[in-house]
Amino acid sequence: MCPCSTTPTVHKNAARRLALPFLALLLVLPASLAFECTGRPVEAGREPCFSSHRWRAPFFGETHTHTTFSFDAVLADTRATPRDAYAFARGGSLDLTPYDAQGHALRTIQLQRPLDFAVVTDHSEYFGERSICLDSTASGYNSYECGKFRAAIATPPGGPLPYGFQLFGFPLVLSPPTRFASVCGPTGDDCRTRAESVWQEIQAAAEEAYDRTSACTFTSFVGYEWTANTNFKNLHRNVIFRNELVPASPTSYFEAQTPQQLWAALQSQCIDGIPGCDALAIPHNSNLSAGVMFETSGATAQSNSLRAQWEPLVEITQHKGESECRTGFGTNDENCNFEKIPWAAIGDLRNPNQAFQPLSFVRTALLQGLVEEEQTGVNPYRFGFVGGTDTHSAAPGAVEENNYPGHLGFAESSPEFRLTTFEQIPGGIDANPGGLTVLWAEENTRESLWRAMKHREAYATSGTRPVVRFFGGYHLPDHLCDIHDYAALAYLTGVPMGSTLPDSRLNRAPKFSVLALQDPGTAENPGTPLQQVQIIKGWTDATGAPHEQVYNVAGDPANGATVDLSTCTPQGADFSSLCTVWQDPDFEPSQRAFYYARVLENPSCRWSTWECLRSDITCNGTVPSKPGFEACCNPDVPKTIQERAWTSPIWYEPHSS
Repeated sequence: MCPCSTTPTVHKNAARRLALPFLALLLVLPASLAFECTGRPVEAGREPCFSSHRWRAPFFGETHTHTTFSFDAVLADTRATPRDAYAFARGGSLDLTPYDAQGHALRTIQLQRPLDFAVVTDHSEYFGERSICLDSTASGYNSYECGKFRAAIATPPGGPLPYGFQLFGFPLVLSPPTRFASVCGPTGDDCRTRAESVWQEIQAAAEEAYDRTSACTFTSFVGYEWTANTNFKNLHRNVIFRNELVPASPTSYFEAQTPQQLWAALQSQCIDGIPGCDALAIPHNSNLSAGVMFETSGATAQSNSLRAQWEPLVEITQHKGESECRTGFGTNDENCNFEKIPWAAIGDLRNPNQAFQPLSFVRTALLQGLVEEEQTGVNPYRFGFVGGTDTHSAAPGAVEENNYPGHLGFAESSPEFRLTTFEQIPGGIDANPGGLTVLWAEENTRESLWRAMKHREAYATSGTRPVVRFFGGYHLPDHLCDIHDYAALAYLTGVPMGSTLPDSRLNRAPKFSVLALQDPGTAENPGTPLQQVQIIKGWTDATGAPHEQVYNVAGDPANGATVDLSTCTPQGADFSSLCTVWQDPDFEPSQRAFYYARVLENPSCRWSTWECLRSDITCNGTVPSKPGFEACCNPDVPKTIQERAWTSPIWYEPHSS
């Protein structure tokens, strides 16, 4: 038997839809005091967790991290390894570029709060080439390509991309790409052999970081990024494996030029090739895909089923922008203006005035999934939501706005660099610290967190740590927010985020309950209170046309909350927590639909405002008191943001007669 707490989850709503201080206190208690034991089977090779949670606990983590093993991170002079990244995620300090002449780092960073889990996802492309180009004993070290590669390391931002970066990046836009024979040898075997060695190091780092003791303090997964930029359009996927059973080498763009080829390789090399192996792929930065990431022309029931099988999650926010939606392009939702970048494709130049494709955004993909289901019988875009940083500084979870180190290594290694306007790649002033993934799981183990990912019981945040529950069902009690055991009753009478509701044969509209607690923050940096909860609905009408509607269901969007920009102190009315039970007033039982919750915090200072404040910048009109800080006085750069969380959707499936 596994040890467990005897204290059930307690939820008491002192003022429905308003502040819940007692509830907030309970949900920041240690998880072992807030949930009951599940008795779930223990993974082979590990001890049973001391704390296990029948009604699941929120585990905060990172699904998108690059280290020195990524070719572009090396070019940014990132020297930290996967072992360093995992140590940082667990609460250790991390050395950051720049380095002095003796190789000592001139910056260090440490998380204010460690993560519960993380995945290192280095680019599988160029594992071997990068290793050879940095090893003076390798036969390809003195090649033309390696010379240009090394010459491009630690190039300052702002100007053209260094030729070494272009040289290695260009093959990834071709289909098929070719390797450099002068680096890899005439058959490419030198690079493939080196890549397998790097892959073994990545696996070893993940294994060493995984806490297999009964404390269950940290979980690591083996992963990598598949980096397709076909025709300069971003098609990237992060591949995450269920456990330590993984293929001998990762599949890169050199072996698979389409998502379908990637899935086929995972099927043959993992599922069919290794007993106990399993994997999933997470699309990211659809905002840079020029609408291609979610293209469905020519799709069939079979191809849609394959996509749904391999891609249960999508990354909705990260360093290179938020991908939920974009105001004016497929939606009029005013809250779709959050942390948008002025690029529409990975190969574009910066252009804030260009047209953006609606299918570059996740909400449009969710709507397209309903259309596909009408047409083929299968929804390929039944996505749960995750967030990440896409850090290229080996700093998973470095998302604090008031302590942002930059995620592009040397290119964002100083305040002036971070505030620079980049023209060729997303970064600098247009970028942001990125987000986090939260998984509702019984315990902090690979098996339990994997179940949460596969079942989409996940939500994304823009970097803060609010706790958010989202349930749907026909029998959720109206007074659920007042119930002693909120989660227990919600699971018994409904389904959690990521699930599908059965049809409403009695023509009863479903109910949805959202429970949100503000990020408590730390003693030095308290979290920002909540402002409102919204439910976003998407549906198809009788003609199969998609529609969307945003409902304000809790809190007060007109609470007048502001920020004192001289100190970055939030001001005005707020909520420490919000809870509601809401029933769709426009429900039609014959229409396919999805619902997800978006939780908005009160306004707070953007990272760039913190940067300007720390640097004592004053403005005479648009002229800053120090050179290099022009962004501080640029009226087009927002001074404040509203941090947020997005729950995975719940889908409604009508009865098919």
